[in-house]
Amino acid sequence: MRTVEEHRAAVLERITGLPALDVPLLDSLGLRLAEPVTAAWPLPPFDSAAIVGYAVRAHDCFAAQRDRPVHLDVVDDVPAGYRASVPVAPGTAIRIGAGAPLPEGADAIVGVDGTDDGRAQVGILGPVARGSAIRRAGSEVAGGAVVLEPGVVVGPREVALLAATGLSRVPVRPRPRVVVISTGTELVEPGAALTPGLIADASGYMLTAAATEAGAIAFRAGPVTDEPKALLETLNDQLVRADLVVTTGGVAADTYDTVRSVLARLGSVRFTRVAVSPGSAQGHGHLGADQVPIFTLPGSPLSAFVAFELFVRPVIRCMLGHEPGDPGVRSATLDSPIEGHPTLRRYVPARAMARGDDLHVAEVTAPGLLGLGSTDVLIVVPAGTERIHTGATVQVLMPGTP
Repeated sequence: MRTVEEHRAAVLERITGLPALDVPLLDSLGLRLAEPVTAAWPLPPFDSAAIVGYAVRAHDCFAAQRDRPVHLDVVDDVPAGYRASVPVAPGTAIRIGAGAPLPEGADAIVGVDGTDDGRAQVGILGPVARGSAIRRAGSEVAGGAVVLEPGVVVGPREVALLAATGLSRVPVRPRPRVVVISTGTELVEPGAALTPGLIADASGYMLTAAATEAGAIAFRAGPVTDEPKALLETLNDQLVRADLVVTTGGVAADTYDTVRSVLARLGSVRFTRVAVSPGSAQGHGHLGADQVPIFTLPGSPLSAFVAFELFVRPVIRCMLGHEPGDPGVRSATLDSPIEGHPTLRRYVPARAMARGDDLHVAEVTAPGLLGLGSTDVLIVVPAGTERIHTGATVQVLMPGTP
């Protein structure tokens, strides 16, 4: 029987980040850059006015004083998005908006508050230094400079930088395509009529949602009946669009479990037991010419949920170009006693409550899916533990974290 750490290491052994893909800028949000990204042009791309005011020659304003302004003829008015139609000649000025290109001949910008705000003729109320209030081309980013390094996760601020420097497409680790296949003749779609012996496909929907939350593009297939031919056909159909396949149900070693019997014949899927409760029955391997990784998880929603957090989420993160890391855990104070197991590490559904700076947890006592729906965290109970008493410090797994 494998430990949790041994099984996680085994499933991650052949997993790497997906090959880089150039995607439209907005499609890169939340993804990890695969290569250095360089600016297509300088930022700012041209010399421009940093403030609203007047483009002038600094020499013309040398003698200006508040009680003895220097008067200049205003020969043009240039808002942002336009260029001056004439240069700034000696004795003239051009009214200019913030962000507008610096007119030819000008070497300074005088803010409106440094003038009498004249329109045909403007009075300059004091001297101005050459280069004042001018944003020089490339002063923020030089053309061809690296603006973001590989591994950066693209967020809204990175999108702004990439757009400003002229990039409409960027190289990223794309979202893995995860196909979730639910198996079991007893499964029906949610909302379908239930007759004795039939249940809704809760695990398939849960795993599809979990894969999406983890950053993948998730597709749900099924439910697939307990017929080997049906499962083989579904796998063959889905492999063409899958970077990762996750099945749920059919991994226990009995005569009714189709997944185990079908995949065992393919030769590359290994079924094993992991020292974990719930969900010790696990399967993992690779399928098809492209050796697409596959996970076979238990059919119970709680077991499938625990297995996804422990083993599948790290694989998705690795495909996205992240370090997979161990599932995120933190310390908490136990508010109700819990039982351990002599040989299995237990992951106990629990409700978390913040009290000041401390996190308190109590086991969820509601049964089945009602309890899973009330779960915030999973209390980690080491194998060999008999009982953990109220008030003890425990480790809790935070679902949704690396």
